[in-house]
Amino acid sequence: MSNLPCFNTKRRRLPYLSSLLPRRPVLMATIVMLLAPVAWSPARSESRSAAESVLVISDGANEQRFTAAQLLNRPDVVMLSATGDIYHHTVLYRAVPFLALLGNGVDPKFDTVEMEARDGFVSQIPFALIKRGAIGGSVAYIAVEDPAHPWPPLPHKSETAGPFYLIWDNPEKSAIAREQWPYQLTRMTFVESPVHRWPQIAVPATTAADAPARHGQDVFVTQCLPCHRLNGGGASDTGPDFGRPMFPTQYLTDAGLRAIIRDPKKVHTWPAQQMVGFSKRNISDADLDALVTYLQTMATASGECLSNANDSSCTRK
Repeated sequence: MSNLPCFNTKRRRLPYLSSLLPRRPVLMATIVMLLAPVAWSPARSESRSAAESVLVISDGANEQRFTAAQLLNRPDVVMLSATGDIYHHTVLYRAVPFLALLGNGVDPKFDTVEMEARDGFVSQIPFALIKRGAIGGSVAYIAVEDPAHPWPPLPHKSETAGPFYLIWDNPEKSAIAREQWPYQLTRMTFVESPVHRWPQIAVPATTAADAPARHGQDVFVTQCLPCHRLNGGGASDTGPDFGRPMFPTQYLTDAGLRAIIRDPKKVHTWPAQQMVGFSKRNISDADLDALVTYLQTMATASGECLSNANDSSCTRK
């Protein structure tokens, strides 16, 4: 279960955005969708260099480019009031439904949206998760930062989550994970699933369908792959590769590995450290068990342990 906001939808007509922004409601685990479009001045946006922020959406062969000004001027822009996301307090977002940006649709061979952020974070989001919003699931929106009214700085940083941020209406409906809220977005690319593109991250084909390692693979793709690779498989270089030159199950105790995942700063710290911990609300104990089993399985399958099958670091339970 995620600790990101729940969305309760209410409808009412909005006054101008400028009259709303100074308000800071009391902390609540809700997001309120306000459906009437908010007034927007193109001249003002030009003076604030809105056109300099561009979001690219690509399927490999075709590419769409959206400036912040273009998105903020769309007739389907809405206002979302969110509490409990990356900011942990109420923030107002102007946002566009993600599916509305896709035009004539997506090639059916693509089942994943790779979302790249400017800090190197790369989230692999199943397209089925996004399409579910049209049939009662969580609805994906692209929040667009208004240069005339920038969002607050991120916690402990001077920069904001802008210029573009994927947010979800009713995230609990589709069990949206924390790592599926990428911010500071620059590019979205429709691609094949991570396992198809990087077979080296897949558990052996002989692994039973209901084996914990298979569930652990799903946990890894959702929670770890945005920052880490495994045996070279992945798109981000933010964190170390989990398989090269050694797997963490080979050089960490079971307790040490779990402690790093839960709260890395309690294990070791350094000035440029970026990883935040995963509480039990982000990764349950069962999910953590499955993730560790996956890493053990992959260590054995990779051949790193074949020279010493009795090496307890490869099969630690």
